[in-house]
Amino acid sequence: MARMHSRDKGKSKRKLPVERKKPSWCSYDSKEIEQLVLKLAKQNKTTAQIGTSLRDSYGIPDTKAITNKKITQILKENKLRTKLPEQLIALIKRDIQLSTHREINKKDMSAKRGQQLTESKIRRLVKYYKTKKQIPQDWNYDRSKAKLLIE
Repeated sequence: MARMHSRDKGKSKRKLPVERKKPSWCSYDSKEIEQLVLKLAKQNKTTAQIGTSLRDSYGIPDTKAITNKKITQILKENKLRTKLPEQLIALIKRDIQLSTHREINKKDMSAKRGQQLTESKIRRLVKYYKTKKQIPQDWNYDRSKAKLLIE
């Protein structure tokens, strides 16, 4: 199936092992991994950045295989999870960047199109997160108040 806003048909995916089990070469136990996740979260890293730094710096390939919890579950238990989901925050940041760019460059129509696409993605994500009850039902995206949401 093609992508939504382009005609590309990408096939890149990550390949997880068939069984989720602790690798024999990983020396960390579940409590140490949870402490590392909390330490990285206090440095204002997103869950994706936490997972990448655990993989690259500490040699931990999969936190769920060792701790039986996802990174978001660990952050939720310790009350370090953000109010809005990460995908929504990233799209809002992109919309803010595009709107500041459009204020300077008023005739940039490709940026206008990008802003329209970004805003439609935000609307679709908000609709999804409302059905999953991850954000309140009365939450609406307003571009004028977006900078306050992120800060």
